[in-house]
Formats: sequence, C-alpha cells, structure tokens
Amino acid sequence: MVVIDVEPIRERFSTVAPFLDERGRRLVAAAEAFAAGYGGIAAVAVATGLAPSTIGRGLKELAQDEPSERIRRPGAGRKPATSKDPTLLPDLEALVEPTTRGDPESPLRWTCKSLRHLAARCNSKATK
Repeated sequence: MVVIDVEPIRERFSTVAPFLDERGRRLVAAAEAFAAGYGGIAAVAVATGLAPSTIGRGLKELAQDEPSERIRRPGAGRKPATSKDPTLLPDLEALVEPTTRGDPESPLRWTCKSLRHLAARCNSKATK
C-alpha cells in the first residue's frame, strides 16, 4: 500500500490558489490527483479542502478534447431580479428620474437618493 504525502500537494496548491478562479482550482487539483495516481483524489481532497466530487469533475474536464469556455454549468447562479419582478426596472427608473444628475446621453445615472431610500420605496411598492 502506497501512502501519498499530502504536504507537497498542499504547498503547491496554496501557492497558486489565490490566482485561480473556481474552474482553475478544480483543474489544478485534478491534475495533482492524476499525477498522484491511485488514491490521488482522496489525497488531494485532504490537501486542498476541495470535495472529492469536485476533483472528479475536474478529471472529467481534463479528459475532454476541447476546453470549455464556461466556468460553471449552464443555468448556475442566481437568476436576475428582473426575471422575478418584471416591473422592477421601470419602477426604479420612475423613482430615480426626478433626482437624476449628469449627462442624459450617458448610461451612467447619478441620483441624490440613497440606496436605503430606494430600497424602502421599492419594498413599499411590492407590498401594495
């Protein structure tokens, strides 16, 4: 039975982890597991703190012929607030319009109202 030393894996991973996004961490961990051989997934999971299933997904991604442009699966993440409440954008526009400052041609809006006041007005309209 071969025991994998997790300390070198931990050191390498902790060195590059701050520079990686979610997908990069998954792929680096998968490459470490592949290089370690049998028991590599468990050793890398202990060394990095990543779930073994995450490392397994990374191994599947490494086995693909072409890399994906996506970091997460399609459909992942929070849905836009406008899909839950279609009137949100027009309501915000109506609240901000009287106090808007700046260039009217610019997409950037400046207003004198605070976020707290805008949120309170939106919540009061939602409860009506």
